[in-house]
Amino acid sequence: MTKEAQPINTVRRSDRAVEDDAWIKAFLHRAPVGVLATVSDDQPFINSNLFVYDQMSNTIYIHTARKGRTRDNVEAGTVTDRPERGSATVPAKVCFHIFEMGRLLPADEALEFSVEYGGVTVFGRASVVSDREEAREWLQRLLDKYAPHLRPGEHYRPIIDEELVRTTVMRIDIDSWSGKRKQV
Repeated sequence: MTKEAQPINTVRRSDRAVEDDAWIKAFLHRAPVGVLATVSDDQPFINSNLFVYDQMSNTIYIHTARKGRTRDNVEAGTVTDRPERGSATVPAKVCFHIFEMGRLLPADEALEFSVEYGGVTVFGRASVVSDREEAREWLQRLLDKYAPHLRPGEHYRPIIDEELVRTTVMRIDIDSWSGKRKQV
């Protein structure tokens, strides 16, 4: 017996699936932390990241270390497409997940305990941002998201080129997503 293939963004429990793109986008804007999943040499790896969602381009930008497993996996997963297609670079496939937990829902039976929750899983392709101005813009937007009360040039020195060399900004181009929520 073979299992019928389903789209990658299908939620098993349809009663908890969120198909409202406005809800998913709002969740992406407000979530504080996401978890990036990558693979290299058949070894999965996850890493939590600060991030910012750009609704205009439907992308997520994250900040990570200049050297390390996350960047190595993304670069290892990036391939050059077949020459007959013009040798285009195809960014690494990744998965990015954000979630929040609500109230604990106790029950009379241990296996009936539950919790309210919401989450979004994004499927896409990640690449290292090599353009300095794009990297600077999205690092600043990360600072604006997490420290909105602080202003560059007033509370801290604006991002300089030397700092861009010491970090990595990645862009996740979203192919699809799924939302899931349980509320009582």
